[in-house]
Amino acid sequence: MRFYLDFEKPVAELETKVEELRALASKGDGVSIGEELAKLEAKAAKALADLYAALTPWQKIQVARHPQRPHFSDYVRLLFDEFTPLAGDRAFGEDAAIVGGFARFRGEPVCVMGQEKGSDTSSRLAHNFGMARPEGYRKAARLMDLADRFGLPVVSLVDTAGAFPGIDAEERGQAEAIARSTEVSLSLGVPNVAVVVGEGGSGGAIAIATCNKVLMLEHAVYTVASPEASASILWRDATKAQDAATSMKITAQDLLKFGIIDVIVAEPPGGAHRDPQAAVTAVGEAIDHALAGLGNMSRAQIVDARAEKFLSIGRKI
Repeated sequence: MRFYLDFEKPVAELETKVEELRALASKGDGVSIGEELAKLEAKAAKALADLYAALTPWQKIQVARHPQRPHFSDYVRLLFDEFTPLAGDRAFGEDAAIVGGFARFRGEPVCVMGQEKGSDTSSRLAHNFGMARPEGYRKAARLMDLADRFGLPVVSLVDTAGAFPGIDAEERGQAEAIARSTEVSLSLGVPNVAVVVGEGGSGGAIAIATCNKVLMLEHAVYTVASPEASASILWRDATKAQDAATSMKITAQDLLKFGIIDVIVAEPPGGAHRDPQAAVTAVGEAIDHALAGLGNMSRAQIVDARAEKFLSIGRKI
């Protein structure tokens, strides 16, 4: 069953009528409604296209958080072969919010990691809604070190509201773990590519997104803090989250203009949740193209290019 966001209600009404007409046509009671059905389908498709062509930043936040949007497990299942997950940080324990391991991408061995939010209540609880504790980031750093040792490219799929803010995470060194993961990502002598597939929240995202190429789905968001948190900090009023979202320039279009990301990956009409297979395929093509562009660089060139990319952020503003 399709889940509609609040701002999609006009489209929902049209598509409900389309389904009703399809059900009526399938009964074959002799009434010809083919022409009327075709017109209504075209009207619904146009309404959806027009709506998604003019999304506000707050609406993009809602799309990025859509429960039916493809998650890390979907990308791994559809894009990678022979995925072998590795667990634990070799210091404290396992963190299920970040999943990672080694796999083959289009026949070539790679290291792949990312946040898994979960798709139902039990899996969301198991993965802590994609919000990692320190052991998750230390596991990510361990995987990147292994990839560097064996000369394997690293692919990061980013989808988190942020690092877990709990007391236990702070007691175990959350900030240090994020900083360490970021440091390892910056120092890799192998190509690394990050794709923001949903939410890219704060240090929880940057810890695995400090890459040679940063890609972003068309309706994903990438931000220093969630709009709700920013509104609480700036205005002490979480209800102003929509104003914060607009002011913070968190959309792929804004971030490309500022040089924060490198490529916007187009989503299917109506967002990735409407056609997950098409969205995953588009991400796969973008990753393949990004890795191909980095394939002939030496280790020193890869490190220098990555450093220059991040040092140059802000110079274009």
